[in-house]
Amino acid sequence: MKASGVIVEYNPFHNGHLHHLSETRKMTNADLVIAVMSGNFLQRGEPAIVSKWSRTKMALKAGADIVIELPYAIATQHAEVFAQGAVALLDAMKCSAFCFGSESGNIAAFENTVQYLNEHDEQYNAFVQEYVKMGMSYPSALSKAFHSLDTDRTLVDLSLPNNILGYHYMKACHSMGSDMKAYTLGRKNANYHDQNFTDETIASATSIRKELRNREGNVHSVDPFIPESTKDEMKAYQDTYGILHDWERYFHLLKYRILSSTSEQLSAIYEIEEGIENRFKAAARSSSSFQEFMETVKTKRYTWTRLQRMALHILTNTSKEDMHAGMVPKYIRLLGMTSSGRQYLNMHKKELSLPLISKLGSADQNEISLDIRASEIYSMGAADPAIQKILLEQEFKQPPIYLQN
Repeated sequence: MKASGVIVEYNPFHNGHLHHLSETRKMTNADLVIAVMSGNFLQRGEPAIVSKWSRTKMALKAGADIVIELPYAIATQHAEVFAQGAVALLDAMKCSAFCFGSESGNIAAFENTVQYLNEHDEQYNAFVQEYVKMGMSYPSALSKAFHSLDTDRTLVDLSLPNNILGYHYMKACHSMGSDMKAYTLGRKNANYHDQNFTDETIASATSIRKELRNREGNVHSVDPFIPESTKDEMKAYQDTYGILHDWERYFHLLKYRILSSTSEQLSAIYEIEEGIENRFKAAARSSSSFQEFMETVKTKRYTWTRLQRMALHILTNTSKEDMHAGMVPKYIRLLGMTSSGRQYLNMHKKELSLPLISKLGSADQNEISLDIRASEIYSMGAADPAIQKILLEQEFKQPPIYLQN
Protein backbone atom coordinates (compact mmCIF):
# COMPACT_ATOMS: atom_id res chain seq x y z
CA MET A 1 0.00 0.00 0.00
CA LYS A 2 1.28 3.45 -0.97
CA ALA A 3 0.99 6.05 1.78
CA SER A 4 1.23 9.83 1.41
CA GLY A 5 1.61 12.20 4.34
CA VAL A 6 0.17 15.56 5.36
CA ILE A 7 1.27 17.82 8.24
CA VAL A 8 -1.71 19.42 9.95
CA GLU A 9 -3.29 21.08 12.97
CA TYR A 10 -7.01 20.94 12.02
CA ASN A 11 -7.98 23.74 14.37
CA PRO A 12 -10.72 23.00 13.39
CA PHE A 13 -10.95 20.79 10.29
CA HIS A 14 -12.58 22.83 7.49
CA ASN A 15 -13.43 22.64 3.79
CA GLY A 16 -9.93 23.72 2.76
CA HIS A 17 -8.51 20.75 4.68
CA LEU A 18 -11.04 18.48 2.98
CA HIS A 19 -9.79 19.72 -0.40
CA HIS A 20 -6.18 19.18 0.69
CA LEU A 21 -6.83 15.55 1.73
CA SER A 22 -8.71 14.76 -1.46
CA GLU A 23 -6.10 16.36 -3.74
CA THR A 24 -3.22 14.72 -1.85
CA ARG A 25 -4.71 11.31 -2.58
CA LYS A 26 -5.17 12.20 -6.27
CA MET A 27 -1.87 14.01 -6.87
CA THR A 28 0.28 11.35 -5.22
CA ASN A 29 -1.79 8.35 -6.37
CA ALA A 30 -1.90 7.17 -2.75
CA ASP A 31 -3.81 4.23 -1.31
CA LEU A 32 -4.07 6.03 2.01
CA VAL A 33 -3.19 9.32 3.70
CA ILE A 34 -1.30 9.64 6.99
CA ALA A 35 -1.75 12.87 8.95
CA VAL A 36 0.83 13.96 11.51
CA MET A 37 -1.20 16.33 13.67
CA SER A 38 -0.26 18.69 16.49
CA GLY A 39 -1.59 17.66 19.89
CA ASN A 40 -3.52 19.87 22.29
CA PHE A 41 -1.25 22.92 21.85
CA LEU A 42 -0.27 24.36 18.50
CA GLN A 43 2.56 25.97 16.58
CA ARG A 44 1.32 29.53 17.17
CA GLY A 45 1.49 28.92 20.93
CA GLU A 46 -2.22 28.48 21.57
CA PRO A 47 -4.58 25.75 22.78
CA ALA A 48 -6.48 23.77 20.14
CA ILE A 49 -10.16 24.70 20.02
CA VAL A 50 -11.07 21.04 20.78
CA SER A 51 -8.89 18.16 21.93
CA LYS A 52 -6.60 16.07 19.75
CA TRP A 53 -9.03 13.15 20.06
CA SER A 54 -11.94 15.17 18.72
CA ARG A 55 -9.80 16.55 15.88
CA THR A 56 -8.64 13.00 15.09
CA LYS A 57 -12.28 11.98 14.61
CA MET A 58 -12.79 14.97 12.30
CA ALA A 59 -9.80 13.90 10.21
CA LEU A 60 -10.75 10.21 9.96
CA LYS A 61 -14.35 11.00 9.04
CA ALA A 62 -13.17 13.36 6.31
CA GLY A 63 -10.68 11.06 4.58
CA ALA A 64 -7.46 10.60 6.59
CA ASP A 65 -6.55 6.95 7.23
CA ILE A 66 -4.01 7.27 10.06
CA VAL A 67 -3.52 10.16 12.50
CA ILE A 68 -0.35 10.35 14.61
CA GLU A 69 0.57 13.03 17.12
CA LEU A 70 3.24 15.65 16.63
CA PRO A 71 4.76 15.89 20.14
CA TYR A 72 4.53 19.11 22.16
CA ALA A 73 8.30 19.73 21.95
CA ILE A 74 7.99 19.87 18.14
CA ALA A 75 4.43 21.10 17.61
CA THR A 76 5.00 24.35 19.54
CA GLN A 77 8.22 25.35 17.78
CA HIS A 78 9.26 27.80 15.10
CA ALA A 79 8.99 26.65 11.49
CA GLU A 80 12.35 24.91 11.12
CA VAL A 81 12.06 22.59 14.13
CA PHE A 82 8.33 22.04 13.50
CA ALA A 83 9.06 20.97 9.92
CA GLN A 84 12.03 18.75 10.75
CA GLY A 85 10.09 16.81 13.36
CA ALA A 86 6.95 16.42 11.27
CA VAL A 87 8.80 15.28 8.15
CA ALA A 88 10.87 12.85 10.23
CA LEU A 89 7.67 11.26 11.55
CA LEU A 90 6.20 10.87 8.05
CA ASP A 91 9.47 9.31 6.92
CA ALA A 92 9.39 6.96 9.92
CA MET A 93 5.85 5.94 8.88
CA LYS A 94 7.24 4.83 5.49
CA CYS A 95 5.36 7.44 3.45
CA SER A 96 6.42 7.52 -0.18
CA ALA A 97 5.26 11.14 -0.62
CA PHE A 98 3.95 14.15 1.27
CA CYS A 99 1.84 17.10 0.17
CA PHE A 100 1.61 20.55 1.74
CA GLY A 101 -0.44 23.63 1.04
CA SER A 102 1.34 26.80 -0.04
CA GLU A 103 0.69 30.22 -1.47
CA SER A 104 3.05 29.32 -4.34
CA GLY A 105 1.59 26.01 -5.50
CA ASN A 106 4.78 25.40 -7.54
CA ILE A 107 6.94 22.52 -6.30
CA ALA A 108 9.77 23.35 -8.74
CA ALA A 109 10.07 26.80 -7.15
CA PHE A 110 10.49 25.16 -3.73
CA GLU A 111 13.18 22.85 -5.11
CA ASN A 112 14.96 25.86 -6.62
CA THR A 113 14.73 27.78 -3.34
CA VAL A 114 16.19 24.96 -1.26
CA GLN A 115 19.06 24.54 -3.71
CA TYR A 116 19.69 28.27 -4.03
CA LEU A 117 19.76 28.95 -0.28
CA ASN A 118 22.01 25.93 0.28
CA GLU A 119 24.44 27.41 -2.24
CA HIS A 120 24.24 30.90 -0.68
CA ASP A 121 23.94 29.89 2.96
CA GLU A 122 26.72 32.15 4.32
CA GLN A 123 25.46 35.23 2.50
CA TYR A 124 21.87 34.57 3.54
CA ASN A 125 22.75 34.06 7.22
CA ALA A 126 24.88 37.22 7.21
CA PHE A 127 21.88 39.22 6.00
CA VAL A 128 19.67 37.60 8.66
CA GLN A 129 22.10 38.50 11.47
CA GLU A 130 22.40 42.06 10.17
CA TYR A 131 18.64 42.61 10.14
CA VAL A 132 18.13 41.03 13.58
CA LYS A 133 20.76 43.42 14.98
CA MET A 134 18.74 46.26 13.46
CA GLY A 135 15.83 45.21 15.71
CA MET A 136 13.74 43.20 13.25
CA SER A 137 11.82 40.13 14.40
CA TYR A 138 13.42 36.88 13.26
CA PRO A 139 10.70 36.04 10.65
CA SER A 140 10.94 39.57 9.22
CA ALA A 141 14.73 39.27 9.07
CA LEU A 142 14.46 35.94 7.22
CA SER A 143 12.09 37.46 4.68
CA LYS A 144 14.17 40.61 4.12
CA ALA A 145 17.37 38.55 3.86
CA PHE A 146 15.77 36.39 1.20
CA HIS A 147 14.70 39.42 -0.82
CA SER A 148 18.19 40.93 -0.44
CA LEU A 149 19.77 38.07 -2.34
CA ASP A 150 20.49 38.71 -6.00
CA THR A 151 18.71 36.11 -8.12
CA ASP A 152 16.84 35.78 -11.38
CA ARG A 153 15.68 32.22 -10.65
CA THR A 154 12.10 31.21 -9.92
CA LEU A 155 11.97 31.07 -6.11
CA VAL A 156 9.14 31.08 -3.63
CA ASP A 157 8.22 34.18 -1.66
CA LEU A 158 9.44 33.47 1.87
CA SER A 159 7.44 36.30 3.38
CA LEU A 160 4.27 34.16 3.23
CA PRO A 161 3.50 31.74 6.10
CA ASN A 162 2.70 28.54 4.19
CA ASN A 163 5.57 29.10 1.76
CA ILE A 164 7.90 29.38 4.78
CA LEU A 165 6.66 26.09 6.22
CA GLY A 166 6.80 24.44 2.79
CA TYR A 167 10.40 25.55 2.31
CA HIS A 168 11.33 24.03 5.67
CA TYR A 169 9.49 20.79 4.84
CA MET A 170 11.49 20.53 1.62
CA LYS A 171 14.75 21.46 3.36
CA ALA A 172 14.15 18.85 6.08
CA CYS A 173 13.39 16.16 3.52
CA HIS A 174 16.62 16.94 1.64
CA SER A 175 18.77 17.17 4.76
CA MET A 176 17.66 13.78 6.12
CA GLY A 177 18.11 12.11 2.74
CA SER A 178 14.51 10.92 2.64
CA ASP A 179 13.14 9.24 -0.48
CA MET A 180 9.74 10.87 -0.01
CA LYS A 181 8.56 12.84 -3.03
CA ALA A 182 7.18 16.31 -2.27
CA TYR A 183 4.02 17.82 -3.74
CA THR A 184 2.37 21.17 -3.07
CA LEU A 185 -1.17 22.39 -3.49
CA GLY A 186 -1.91 26.08 -3.94
CA ARG A 187 -4.10 27.53 -1.17
CA LYS A 188 -7.66 27.99 -2.33
CA ASN A 189 -9.50 31.31 -1.81
CA ALA A 190 -8.45 31.97 1.82
CA ASN A 191 -5.07 32.86 3.29
CA TYR A 192 -3.66 31.41 6.51
CA HIS A 193 -3.97 34.57 8.59
CA ASP A 194 -7.25 35.88 7.13
CA GLN A 195 -9.34 37.23 10.02
CA ASN A 196 -12.57 37.51 8.02
CA PHE A 197 -14.45 35.36 5.52
CA THR A 198 -13.50 36.04 1.90
CA ASP A 199 -15.30 33.17 0.13
CA GLU A 200 -18.66 31.40 0.35
CA THR A 201 -17.31 27.96 1.33
CA ILE A 202 -13.55 28.26 1.99
CA ALA A 203 -12.25 30.10 5.05
CA SER A 204 -9.08 30.07 7.13
CA ALA A 205 -9.11 28.33 10.50
CA THR A 206 -8.21 31.73 12.01
CA SER A 207 -11.40 33.35 10.68
CA ILE A 208 -13.50 30.33 11.73
CA ARG A 209 -12.21 30.50 15.31
CA LYS A 210 -12.77 34.27 15.39
CA GLU A 211 -16.37 33.81 14.26
CA LEU A 212 -16.97 31.10 16.87
CA ARG A 213 -15.63 33.39 19.61
CA ASN A 214 -17.81 36.27 18.41
CA ARG A 215 -20.88 34.01 18.28
CA GLU A 216 -20.18 32.42 21.67
CA GLY A 217 -19.41 29.00 20.20
CA ASN A 218 -22.44 28.77 17.90
CA VAL A 219 -21.24 26.17 15.39
CA HIS A 220 -24.05 27.07 12.96
CA SER A 221 -22.31 30.42 12.40
CA VAL A 222 -19.56 28.61 10.46
CA ASP A 223 -21.75 25.98 8.74
CA PRO A 224 -20.75 26.95 5.17
CA PHE A 225 -17.03 26.51 5.88
CA ILE A 226 -16.84 23.12 7.63
CA PRO A 227 -17.85 19.58 6.66
CA GLU A 228 -20.86 18.02 8.37
CA SER A 229 -18.51 15.69 10.26
CA THR A 230 -16.65 18.65 11.82
CA LYS A 231 -19.95 20.25 12.80
CA ASP A 232 -21.08 17.02 14.48
CA GLU A 233 -17.80 16.62 16.38
CA MET A 234 -17.73 20.21 17.60
CA LYS A 235 -21.32 19.98 18.81
CA ALA A 236 -20.54 16.68 20.55
CA TYR A 237 -17.50 18.25 22.23
CA GLN A 238 -19.56 21.19 23.48
CA ASP A 239 -22.32 18.87 24.72
CA THR A 240 -19.80 16.65 26.55
CA TYR A 241 -17.36 19.23 27.96
CA GLY A 242 -19.31 22.48 27.73
CA ILE A 243 -16.41 24.43 26.20
CA LEU A 244 -14.38 25.42 23.19
CA HIS A 245 -10.80 26.13 24.28
CA ASP A 246 -9.03 29.45 23.84
CA TRP A 247 -6.28 31.36 25.68
CA GLU A 248 -8.67 33.32 27.89
CA ARG A 249 -9.62 30.08 29.68
CA TYR A 250 -5.99 29.68 30.77
CA PHE A 251 -5.07 33.28 31.57
CA HIS A 252 -5.66 32.99 35.33
CA LEU A 253 -3.28 30.00 35.35
CA LEU A 254 -0.68 31.85 33.29
CA LYS A 255 -0.94 34.89 35.54
CA TYR A 256 -0.43 32.73 38.63
CA ARG A 257 2.61 31.03 37.06
CA ILE A 258 4.21 34.36 36.16
CA LEU A 259 3.52 36.15 39.43
CA SER A 260 4.49 33.20 41.64
CA SER A 261 7.82 32.75 39.82
CA THR A 262 11.00 34.77 40.25
CA SER A 263 12.59 36.37 37.22
CA GLU A 264 15.36 33.78 37.49
CA GLN A 265 12.83 30.93 37.41
CA LEU A 266 11.09 32.42 34.39
CA SER A 267 14.40 32.86 32.55
CA ALA A 268 14.87 29.06 32.67
CA ILE A 269 11.72 28.60 30.57
CA TYR A 270 12.19 27.80 26.87
CA GLU A 271 12.47 30.88 24.61
CA ILE A 272 12.51 33.33 27.56
CA GLU A 273 15.57 35.50 27.01
CA GLU A 274 16.97 39.04 26.96
CA GLY A 275 15.06 40.08 30.06
CA ILE A 276 11.60 39.57 28.52
CA GLU A 277 10.60 37.82 31.77
CA ASN A 278 10.49 41.20 33.53
CA ARG A 279 8.17 42.59 30.88
CA PHE A 280 5.97 39.52 31.33
CA LYS A 281 5.77 40.08 35.09
CA ALA A 282 4.81 43.74 34.67
CA ALA A 283 2.16 42.87 32.07
CA ALA A 284 0.71 40.10 34.26
CA ARG A 285 0.28 42.54 37.16
CA SER A 286 -1.60 45.08 35.05
CA SER A 287 -3.69 42.86 32.76
CA SER A 288 -7.15 41.42 33.34
CA SER A 289 -7.33 39.31 30.15
CA PHE A 290 -4.98 37.40 27.89
CA GLN A 291 -5.66 39.80 25.03
CA GLU A 292 -4.73 42.78 27.23
CA PHE A 293 -1.64 40.90 28.47
CA MET A 294 -0.44 40.24 24.92
CA GLU A 295 -1.06 43.81 23.79
CA THR A 296 0.89 45.05 26.80
CA VAL A 297 3.86 42.71 26.36
CA LYS A 298 4.09 43.10 22.55
CA THR A 299 7.27 44.66 21.13
CA LYS A 300 8.59 45.24 17.61
CA ARG A 301 11.36 42.72 18.24
CA TYR A 302 9.06 39.79 19.04
CA THR A 303 6.16 38.59 16.92
CA TRP A 304 2.79 37.91 18.54
CA THR A 305 3.27 34.21 17.76
CA ARG A 306 6.65 34.02 19.46
CA LEU A 307 5.33 35.80 22.56
CA GLN A 308 2.38 33.42 22.63
CA ARG A 309 4.75 30.46 22.53
CA MET A 310 6.73 31.96 25.42
CA ALA A 311 3.49 32.33 27.39
CA LEU A 312 2.56 28.74 26.60
CA HIS A 313 5.90 27.37 27.81
CA ILE A 314 5.49 29.37 31.03
CA LEU A 315 1.97 27.93 31.42
CA THR A 316 3.28 24.36 30.99
CA ASN A 317 6.48 25.07 32.98
CA THR A 318 8.59 23.82 30.08
CA SER A 319 12.31 24.44 30.50
CA LYS A 320 14.98 24.84 27.86
CA GLU A 321 16.24 21.36 28.78
CA ASP A 322 12.77 19.84 28.36
CA MET A 323 12.40 21.20 24.84
CA HIS A 324 15.91 20.45 23.62
CA ALA A 325 15.50 16.83 24.76
CA GLY A 326 12.32 16.42 22.70
CA MET A 327 13.14 18.14 19.41
CA VAL A 328 13.96 14.87 17.64
CA PRO A 329 11.04 12.38 17.50
CA LYS A 330 11.63 9.25 19.60
CA TYR A 331 8.26 7.57 19.16
CA ILE A 332 5.10 7.53 17.02
CA ARG A 333 1.91 8.17 19.05
CA LEU A 334 -1.06 6.65 17.23
CA LEU A 335 -4.24 8.68 17.71
CA GLY A 336 -6.54 7.00 15.22
CA MET A 337 -6.96 4.91 12.09
CA THR A 338 -9.47 3.60 9.59
CA SER A 339 -9.64 -0.05 8.55
CA SER A 340 -7.30 0.84 5.65
CA GLY A 341 -4.94 2.46 8.15
CA ARG A 342 -5.02 -0.63 10.36
CA GLN A 343 -4.19 -2.80 7.34
CA TYR A 344 -1.24 -0.55 6.50
CA LEU A 345 0.08 -0.69 10.08
CA ASN A 346 -0.24 -4.47 10.18
CA MET A 347 1.84 -4.64 6.99
CA HIS A 348 4.53 -2.17 8.04
CA LYS A 349 4.72 -1.94 11.85
CA LYS A 350 7.83 -4.15 12.01
CA GLU A 351 9.58 -1.84 9.50
CA LEU A 352 8.88 1.42 11.33
CA SER A 353 12.08 3.17 12.44
CA LEU A 354 10.49 4.46 15.69
CA PRO A 355 8.42 2.60 18.31
CA LEU A 356 4.67 2.84 17.72
CA ILE A 357 2.68 3.78 20.84
CA SER A 358 -0.99 2.84 20.92
CA LYS A 359 -1.26 2.54 24.71
CA LEU A 360 0.24 5.19 26.94
CA GLY A 361 1.29 2.61 29.53
CA SER A 362 3.63 0.96 27.03
CA ALA A 363 5.55 4.18 26.36
CA ASP A 364 8.79 5.31 27.94
CA GLN A 365 7.31 7.64 30.55
CA ASN A 366 10.36 9.93 30.55
CA GLU A 367 10.16 10.41 26.80
CA ILE A 368 6.43 11.13 26.75
CA SER A 369 6.23 13.11 30.02
CA LEU A 370 6.05 16.51 28.28
CA ASP A 371 3.04 15.42 26.21
CA ILE A 372 1.33 14.14 29.36
CA ARG A 373 2.01 17.43 31.13
CA ALA A 374 0.59 19.35 28.18
CA SER A 375 -2.60 17.27 28.34
CA GLU A 376 -2.85 17.84 32.09
CA ILE A 377 -2.66 21.60 31.58
CA TYR A 378 -5.05 21.48 28.61
CA SER A 379 -7.70 19.78 30.76
CA MET A 380 -7.61 22.73 33.16
CA GLY A 381 -9.21 24.95 30.51
CA ALA A 382 -12.52 23.56 31.76
CA ALA A 383 -13.92 25.40 34.79
CA ASP A 384 -15.70 22.34 36.21
CA PRO A 385 -13.28 20.00 38.07
CA ALA A 386 -15.42 17.02 37.03
CA ILE A 387 -14.94 17.95 33.36
CA GLN A 388 -11.21 18.48 33.94
CA LYS A 389 -11.05 14.93 35.30
CA ILE A 390 -12.82 13.46 32.26
CA LEU A 391 -10.57 15.36 29.83
CA LEU A 392 -7.43 14.28 31.66
CA GLU A 393 -8.45 10.63 31.95
CA GLN A 394 -8.88 10.57 28.19
CA GLU A 395 -5.12 10.98 27.80
CA PHE A 396 -4.51 7.73 29.68
CA LYS A 397 -7.59 5.66 28.86
CA GLN A 398 -8.48 6.55 25.27
CA PRO A 399 -7.33 3.85 22.81
CA PRO A 400 -6.60 4.89 19.23
CA ILE A 401 -9.86 5.88 17.56
CA TYR A 402 -10.97 3.30 15.01
CA LEU A 403 -13.25 4.05 12.05
CA GLN A 404 -14.27 1.46 9.49
CA ASN A 405 -14.12 2.60 5.87
